[in-house]
Amino acid sequence: MPVILVANPKGGVGKSTLSSNVAGYLARQGHRVMLGDADRQQSARRWLDTRPPQLPRIDSWEFEGRDTVKPPKGVSHVVIDSPAGLKGGRLSALYRVADRIAIPLQPSLFDIQATYDFVQGLHDLRKETGHKPKLGIVVMRAKEGTLSVEQLQHFLDELGVPVVATLRDTQNYVQLAARGLTLWDVAPSRVERDLAQWQPLTAWLDS
Repeated sequence: MPVILVANPKGGVGKSTLSSNVAGYLARQGHRVMLGDADRQQSARRWLDTRPPQLPRIDSWEFEGRDTVKPPKGVSHVVIDSPAGLKGGRLSALYRVADRIAIPLQPSLFDIQATYDFVQGLHDLRKETGHKPKLGIVVMRAKEGTLSVEQLQHFLDELGVPVVATLRDTQNYVQLAARGLTLWDVAPSRVERDLAQWQPLTAWLDS
């Protein structure tokens, strides 16, 4: 059972947006998906509460306060939306069950610094546990042609973690989330550009 952890200790980088759309993609492929919410804000759970029942089902999984994480039986794929400030025992527990860790990152100095430290912590966990989940950076809210995106590229070249997708800054995600929807729940022609940007990410998830 693949477990995809969406994690970055920096708040506001787009973890819930990425988590919900990953879950939506997997559900649209016919998988039985569970979206785990390890964030005290419970953004993913509230999003699921607004999801129309006729859409591909995504189950909720809440495990707030637990340092030991064991994915539930009966599902084929798990997506975990993690909290800001993830560290210590909670990070170690989530790391140990993850097959893939998607790291959302916005092109800002604060996000870059937090992400650099976080990735180094993941490398330390790899040495400590021997567990080797696949890591992938997902650039969020990227504005093409801006200086911040150019500066981010220099940082990514030094980080040593592959960039699996670069997603543009668009209101599509905001408007869909408000209705419990994902990119895969509306007509493809409405979100054609965004679906194209997701192709390398979905290939990474399916590999």
